[in-house]
Parts: sequence; C-alpha cells; structure tokens
Amino acid sequence: MTESAQVDPVEAAADAERRLLEPAVRSSPELMASLLHPDFREVGASGWLWDRDSVVAALSPEASKALPITASRMTGVQLATDLVHLTFDTETGGRRAHRSSLWRLTDGRWLLWFHQGTPFDAEVARPDGVRLAQPDGPPAG
Repeated sequence: MTESAQVDPVEAAADAERRLLEPAVRSSPELMASLLHPDFREVGASGWLWDRDSVVAALSPEASKALPITASRMTGVQLATDLVHLTFDTETGGRRAHRSSLWRLTDGRWLLWFHQGTPFDAEVARPDGVRLAQPDGPPAG
C-alpha cells in the first residue's frame, strides 16, 4: 500500500515537512534528497534562491549541532490529488519566518516541490501574523 493510501495527504505532507526540520535530516544529504522533488525550488528567508542540488550540497555534519527549529501554526490544504500547500511559522535562535511549502505526490511519496520563507519580527506583527508596521517605518495604513 502506498503512503498516499494510508494517510491523509495534508497530514502526510506535514509529517514530511517536520522531518525536514530535524537536525539528523538537515545534516544528511541522503535524507534531505529523499524528501526533495527533483524539480525543487526555494526562495529562502535569506533571500537566496535554491534548487535541490544546491540545498543538498550546502548540508554539513555541523547542521546536526545547530539550534533547533521550532515550527508552529502549521496548516494545510489539498489543492489537487497530488498537491498539498502548507503554511507555518518557524523560530530558530530568535529568528522568525513565515513559511509556505508545496508538496507533490510523486511515485507514491510526498516530496517538497517549492518552498518560500519570509522573515518577520514578532514585535511588529499581530498574533494572527499580519504586519502592523514596516521594520523601520510608521504603522501600515
């Protein structure tokens, strides 16, 4: 039985997303590659553009000792039989980001196809995540 037949698609994608945040995965090119679609693209919270090969090449054993990444407010919706969209926030070492991921069912497995991270400052955001001000400017209208 395939993964898709056993588990709700949103739950399966969310489980895979949480695995990507684990230090053991973030330090292992093999484990990371196993969760990324061959056509994977990312717009990182840093502003850098990444593809599957560049993400895997950037991994190092030291990543297993990095600060933990905490995910919160994860929600998802199935957009098509083979596509799930997840949104969530992360925090690591005081840095926060809103995140959006698209997961595609490929050969019976959910693989990360696209990801974007956008930094945010909790001091200028409402609890629902809507920004109240620009980082160095007046409150938004």
